[in-house]
Amino acid sequence: MSKSSTLAERLNKARVATKPEVSDRAKRGLIAYVGAQTDTKQAVTDLADGTAATGIGRLGLSGLSPSGLACAEGCAFCCILSGDDGGTISETEAVALYEALAPLAGQPDGREWNPKACPSLDPDSRMCRAYEARPMICRAYVSTDVSACEAVAQGKAVPGPGTLGPYHTYLAAIGLSRAALKGTKRVATYALARVAAAAVEGQSLDEALMAARHKPTELDAELKRSKRDLSRT
Repeated sequence: MSKSSTLAERLNKARVATKPEVSDRAKRGLIAYVGAQTDTKQAVTDLADGTAATGIGRLGLSGLSPSGLACAEGCAFCCILSGDDGGTISETEAVALYEALAPLAGQPDGREWNPKACPSLDPDSRMCRAYEARPMICRAYVSTDVSACEAVAQGKAVPGPGTLGPYHTYLAAIGLSRAALKGTKRVATYALARVAAAAVEGQSLDEALMAARHKPTELDAELKRSKRDLSRT
């Protein structure tokens, strides 16, 4: 049995705490991804740093065109973050976000508009300065009601905003990658807000990743939140 077949077998046996249909979709995507790679070592790296999971998530989003969305340039209520975490992102997303923001170190950032805003924002235009590098959680979060977004930013639970399905598939893919690589390779997740803050404050990439790295239990908690969200829709 080849190394790639062994990796596919480990993915097939992996389990993650989400809805079965979401897990199955993520698993099929990861197995297809691994099967398409000629370099098994690179395939393992792509599973470990979230490249594979992020690719699966973005591919899912590329096929969606939801109607009735209220999202518009400069409407940044969704970028007012709760706590100091800001959302779960993969390592490959964390590195891309850091590299997009690091050249802006020392410049005013979104926190001058709102103390809880994402540091990626321009405080005047409220546009994302790392738009092309924005993580899945940003790409998949949409709303049909601006007033609902404003209410959520104030800590109220109201209908309207939410994450599209591919985000949940992406999360499941990270969880499955971690389960498949257990004991051989670390699969870490990171806090979006901490990566962005470290970048605009002039910290090095290593410092940013160290400060933003989640404990392993955070991915489990995010998967449970994802499952609850799916159960409500």
